[in-house]
Amino acid sequence: METTIQNNIASILGRIENACKRANRDPEDVKLLLATKTVSAENIKIAFNHHQSLIGENKIQEIKAKYESLKPFPHQKHFIGHLQTNKVKELIRYDVDCIQSLDRLRLAEKLQNRLEYEDRTMDAYLQFNTSFEESKFGMHPDQAVKFALEVQQFDRIRIKGLMTIGLFSAEHEKVRKCFKLLKGIQLQLLDKGIPVNELSMGMSGDLEIAIEEGATMVRVGTAVFGKREHPDSYYWNEGK
Repeated sequence: METTIQNNIASILGRIENACKRANRDPEDVKLLLATKTVSAENIKIAFNHHQSLIGENKIQEIKAKYESLKPFPHQKHFIGHLQTNKVKELIRYDVDCIQSLDRLRLAEKLQNRLEYEDRTMDAYLQFNTSFEESKFGMHPDQAVKFALEVQQFDRIRIKGLMTIGLFSAEHEKVRKCFKLLKGIQLQLLDKGIPVNELSMGMSGDLEIAIEEGATMVRVGTAVFGKREHPDSYYWNEGK
């Protein structure tokens, strides 16, 4: 398994580098986040041993289960799934560095209150539903400026960027449309002085398109760790 994961990481880094070259971008400007839902702590450690240190989890229960085992390894942990407000306390307790799925004001309020109580701050990406699918989470793009300005009022939440889940489709131009829309939202918010410098978009199947459209972080799981038992959509909701 170690050799497989090592080779897969090398392959993904090669894809990122090639995509950046085609887009006239510096590969150093695109981070690889390993999506580690359902991945064992042992397999995550293999990735850590091969110079990877940024992981993303979808469920608090998985973060808890792997916490002690991964704690000795220097790494950054992002939460990339849909978060219920009653899980905010645990999000902070288990040393999550950033929530990429901040998609509603109620969640921001809960997060601010808990961070105040703990005397902490947290990085956050605002999540938008750029595919307009009812099955996907994220704030509606039309609400981008209003939502970002509201979240900016919370001094314990440091807005760092934007996140989206592109359309799961083999039609590349439809997928590209999602990423172009997030880039457009970024430019709109930067114009308002909101520091959304990071764009988390693109996964195993569409990372090249995302990089062409300005992604600064791609989230890759299956192409590194192998196929999962359930389809991707199963893992996005923390409530399941």
